[in-house]
Amino acid sequence: MTSRPADVASLRSLRQARDRIDRDYGEDIGISALAAGTGYSREHFIRAFRAAYGQTPGRYRTRRRIERACELLRSANLTVTEICHLVGFTSLGTFSTRFGEMTGMSPSRYRAQALSRGGPTPVPGCFVLMWQTGLPAREAVPGARGARGARRAREDSTS
Repeated sequence: MTSRPADVASLRSLRQARDRIDRDYGEDIGISALAAGTGYSREHFIRAFRAAYGQTPGRYRTRRRIERACELLRSANLTVTEICHLVGFTSLGTFSTRFGEMTGMSPSRYRAQALSRGGPTPVPGCFVLMWQTGLPAREAVPGARGARGARRAREDSTS
């Protein structure tokens, strides 16, 4: 069976699906939802994605998650379990298995090797978690005042 080249519109929709996986790798986006976004059935989407990128969308997402985990293991002071959940895995066992398949070593061993090579001091985990989840709005922090509130308080106290 010979495959014919994909048309530009098909490649564009597949690229958009791949970009969504890249952007939202930590979220649990179903393959069916990605397929619906491209206008393909689930099975056709998987075949077209594999033809365009050399691997299934699920395998591509797993690879992106492991790549991000590698970066966090090298640069952040977080536990392996915290990293596992940050990159989108729900099971530490599955994370460790997939990590080993792709890197040839466990996450802990990978971190130990990265630390032995030197490099910058790992970023404290609290900063990584804050960056990942975002900071609370200033109004939501008890006792915090925005710039206007602080200025009004000063003006009221001098009047």
